[in-house]
Amino acid sequence: MTTAAPILSCENVTVAFDGFKAVNGMDLKLMPGELRFLIGPNGAGKTTMLDVICGKVKPSAGVLRFMEDVDISRKKEYEIAELGIGRKFQAPSIFVGLTVYENLELSMSQNRGVWATLRATISKTDHMRIMRQLDMIGLTHRAHVAAGGLSHGEKQWLEIGMMLMQEPTLLLLDEPVAGMTDTETEKTGELLQEITKQRTVVVVEHDMEFVRSYATKVTVMHEGKLLKEGTMLEVQSDAVVSEVYLGHGRDASAVS
Repeated sequence: MTTAAPILSCENVTVAFDGFKAVNGMDLKLMPGELRFLIGPNGAGKTTMLDVICGKVKPSAGVLRFMEDVDISRKKEYEIAELGIGRKFQAPSIFVGLTVYENLELSMSQNRGVWATLRATISKTDHMRIMRQLDMIGLTHRAHVAAGGLSHGEKQWLEIGMMLMQEPTLLLLDEPVAGMTDTETEKTGELLQEITKQRTVVVVEHDMEFVRSYATKVTVMHEGKLLKEGTMLEVQSDAVVSEVYLGHGRDASAVS
């Protein structure tokens, strides 16, 4: 039986800002179809690690390989995006004056101007793609509503949908459920599980209840390094992980 190769392999990645190592010799391997949660105290280097993977920040040391043999360590952001790595930041970035449908339509044609894209006649194939995406993100009934009128959770789902229209192989999400209601949080977890049927997803998250509910594998970072990796149960029962959280003003429920 052939073992699947990692979709992303990060080895000894270091990122220094004026001498401070935000990421310090970090190793990370992601497998196809994985929903990986990246957790750790504030300042652990989680968001910086996503910045390195998407090319926003360049590592001062280490190597990142995508799809086994593509070295992305020095590639520009747009080159990494074109290879199939999508990054969503905390605040949703959508066109509030356009409808939900138009936002998804526009996300398919990033090499053309906004109005040229929206004036063009959309093909039946593209229309069906948009409708399938609307169904996946649960916004079919909101298709012709201006995006600015959506709830916070709906805006997050729309942006995730916009990224999926570009068909990334790897999706990076930074605190996607921050500010959501309990119902929206649950729907987001279900959406992420659906997405991982075809793609790999990495989520930086502070909501431990959300992580416990949906994580299959968790990577814990501390002071820019890999501290612990495994199932949520393995991470919760690790004395060093508990000490790290307790030592940063977190109560015991933070990881247990």
